[in-house]
Amino acid sequence: MEIIAARKLTKNYNSLKAVDEIDFIINKGECFGFLGPNGAGKTTVMRMLYCFFVPTSGKINIFGLDVTEHQSVIKSRIGVMPQDDNLDLELTVLENLIAYARYFDIPKSQSTKIAAELIEYAGLSEKTHVNIKKLSGGMKRSLLLARALINNPELLILDEPTTGLDPHTRHNVWEKLDALKVKGTTLILTTHYMEEAERLCDRVAIMDSGKVITIDSPAHLMDIHGGNLEEVYLKLTGRRLAE
Repeated sequence: MEIIAARKLTKNYNSLKAVDEIDFIINKGECFGFLGPNGAGKTTVMRMLYCFFVPTSGKINIFGLDVTEHQSVIKSRIGVMPQDDNLDLELTVLENLIAYARYFDIPKSQSTKIAAELIEYAGLSEKTHVNIKKLSGGMKRSLLLARALINNPELLILDEPTTGLDPHTRHNVWEKLDALKVKGTTLILTTHYMEEAERLCDRVAIMDSGKVITIDSPAHLMDIHGGNLEEVYLKLTGRRLAE
């Protein structure tokens, strides 16, 4: 079952074509990755998917709904873990989650319980009443993941979810994402960690200069082109992933 269908999706910034007439379909329950160097258009695609940017042209349907016509309904059914830390620095861990729950009209009687469960899920129980400013970078990333789940989303969008995390914390995040997939949650992520893409993604779209070069499973790409996923990318584009 299709969760997302994009056709000739395009986003321009003045004369720059950041996303250039790309097509893709994402199915329910899969983990789909967008890979490519900085400036390839990955984050712009993500921002159109969670209705932050309006496409210049082309179409995106999410849950069968056009993103330009049904933004409120779509936003209510998705969770977003952004690349940048946008937590409220004046609030505690618990207060951040309760405040965010208001965007989904979750009453405080429910949001407090949900927030407590998500804090435990994120491994931050000892930090429940600690101000955000006192958290490490890894703790903030874990809290951003927890916050993205506050509305029990059907679709979870993750922009560089494990950037800056130590290997142990990164593997903990992977295990949490695996558990979400088992529940049937659809995951979309961007990452520069090829091990992460190989480990999590059912399929990946390799992008460069706003275009999709190929869409396939990591295993099939490595089988066809040889080597690991980063070596596949270099063969296809001649550019490094983190340029």
